[in-house]
Amino acid sequence: MATSRIAAARRLVIKAGSALITNNGEGLDLAAIDEWARQIAELRQAGKQLILVSSGAIACGMQRLGWQKRPRAVHELQAAAAVGQMGLVQVYERAFARYSLHTAQVLLTHDDLADRKRYLNARSTLNTLLRLGVVPIVNENDTVVTDEIKFGDNDTLAALVANLVEADCLIILTDQQGLFTADPRKDTAATLIREARAGLADLEALAGGAGSQYGKGGMITKVIAAKRAARSGAHTVIASGREPDVILRLARGEALGTLLVSETQALTARKQWLADHLQLNGKLVLDGGAINALREGRSLLPIGVVAVRGEFERGAAVACIADEGYEIARGLVNYGSSDSRRIARRASQDIEGILGYIEEPEIIHRDNLILTE
Repeated sequence: MATSRIAAARRLVIKAGSALITNNGEGLDLAAIDEWARQIAELRQAGKQLILVSSGAIACGMQRLGWQKRPRAVHELQAAAAVGQMGLVQVYERAFARYSLHTAQVLLTHDDLADRKRYLNARSTLNTLLRLGVVPIVNENDTVVTDEIKFGDNDTLAALVANLVEADCLIILTDQQGLFTADPRKDTAATLIREARAGLADLEALAGGAGSQYGKGGMITKVIAAKRAARSGAHTVIASGREPDVILRLARGEALGTLLVSETQALTARKQWLADHLQLNGKLVLDGGAINALREGRSLLPIGVVAVRGEFERGAAVACIADEGYEIARGLVNYGSSDSRRIARRASQDIEGILGYIEEPEIIHRDNLILTE
């Protein structure tokens, strides 16, 4: 069952909405944040890795500035975000410090994930923080963001973060119990949808409607976020953040809220994305040993690269070809074309001596590579 897969999840992304964090605009809900920190700390002790995507910067700033209504002017929203982000950082740092956990603030814009070099940098940073036992607190960089580079809402951001780090599960905490057959605030006959397939067209129709004055989302953005997260194999749970021990209970596999199930294996979704949706920027010509290594599921090391064709930057999508010219694989490179040429045919331990730095020991890691022959 899907709930057992939630219980087995090792890496989880948790998103908390503005209405929860600010107690419907009354100010930061310190008790709620403390509770989430306690639960996350307990799961960390159990060996799970967690990322918290937090809304609330603008709402917190509004409260601090005494604004009762969310402004529309971009410069006012950015000012509110700048003021509110200070409060959020302080509260999260204090809450997690009680459990001897470090936190890290990670502010992202759409450009950070659309640009391949910055995408890989963000991915490496988050993976490193998780490996170090740090809890990343992710938010959209509302202080500098413009309409052209906005995620639009933190439900979308949470789904993209889940894809970025290949999370097993996305938990969206809201002020509602989950997704209903109708708006329960207007229809007393509405019933909770316990489980459904993520991406089901009917769900988007059921979830129509805007969010509160404190947030920008609503149930529709959560359903769409689940659909996005499902592409990389992550299941999504939409549940009430006010439910006692909600994070712990969900992580143990208890059926709370609405479970939207991904029917795609994580590896398959990522490989398919690499194969079908990236424009290739260059080519790496491989020797027979490297070709065999890729066929065995291993990463591409620089020693197996015979030649580099084209000009590209770190994070670009390139083709891996045989000397005869046919394509073996494609993937995202850890080094740009200039540096790739310098380390081609050399051992991984020589990279730092040649370049003066080392990003990764591989030119393409197996997680960022798909066989195409």
